Amino acid sequence: MMRTLCVQVEKWPLKQPFVISRLAPMLHGEVVVVEIEQDGMIGRGECERADVFELDYPSVTATIEQARLAIEKGATRQQLLTLMPPGYARNAVDCALFDLEVKQAGTTAWQLAGLDRPPEPVTTVFTLSLDTPENMAAMAAEHCQRPLLKLKLGREGDLERVAAVRAAAPDTRLIIDANTGWSLAQLQDYLPRLAELGVEMVEQPLSPDDDHQLAQIDPVIPLAADESCLDRSSLARLKGLYQVVNIKLDKTGGMTEALALADEARAQGFEIMVGCMIGTSLAMAPALLLAQQARWVDIDGPLLLAQDREGGMRYQGSVVHPPAAALWG
Repeated sequence: MMRTLCVQVEKWPLKQPFVISRLAPMLHGEVVVVEIEQDGMIGRGECERADVFELDYPSVTATIEQARLAIEKGATRQQLLTLMPPGYARNAVDCALFDLEVKQAGTTAWQLAGLDRPPEPVTTVFTLSLDTPENMAAMAAEHCQRPLLKLKLGREGDLERVAAVRAAAPDTRLIIDANTGWSLAQLQDYLPRLAELGVEMVEQPLSPDDDHQLAQIDPVIPLAADESCLDRSSLARLKGLYQVVNIKLDKTGGMTEALALADEARAQGFEIMVGCMIGTSLAMAPALLLAQQARWVDIDGPLLLAQDREGGMRYQGSVVHPPAAALWG
């Protein structure tokens, strides 16, 4: 048995700059696509090329190349868990192997994932980038027909931003993501007001190094761990601090670990959010399987692109429909 591994970098322009509190504005998405061919069948996976946007992150393509020989010799998804570190690079390879395994077995991705029925459409959030209150309100007004908006926050004036969005979209559900941008004092000050404004969840208010301070909080709104939740090894330190974990394939390092994390998180009493990085439908297709049992779903990556890849998933407003098997799974 011999496989062939192909690694490609792709750039996907964004409709408008994407801004979060801890990074420079993004003008395009950059992804790594992995294709693994064996016996005439090809499995594909996609991850964000994180080292372009987070300069201290190890090269995604180099990390894949370091594992090339083992992958081409037939490494399994379970072997990948020790062969490659968790994170972006392993996700692209793991999802490609998952897709290949589905094709080789003549089954479906939802069956391989252990679901008891085919995936159904889900409602995703639509993300508003961090901006002035006026500009975020204008964007909220433009998208006020969407059932759920996610606001990127994490700088001075955040309460004004939320209030402006709420006034512009009075009937829309809101969640917010501070991207580690707040202090404990800010969080304590903001939570009651956010509750009054109808915010139903706060994602990653503090830096992971400051998570222990959340023990002083009795949250009136559920708090979700994003940067603080990478894989199953994260759960022990999150207990009693967060009520929700945000599962992202690029953090877990693929479907294999993500499915195990979801099971373990539910068993420990956490609620589930499924998130994404900037990417095309190829990255969102496996996340849709994870999203079947999530309370909050954030797989709006293709909605932020100027154009999705050909044969991508169908987005009907904020409703995401399962992909065609030709795309993935």
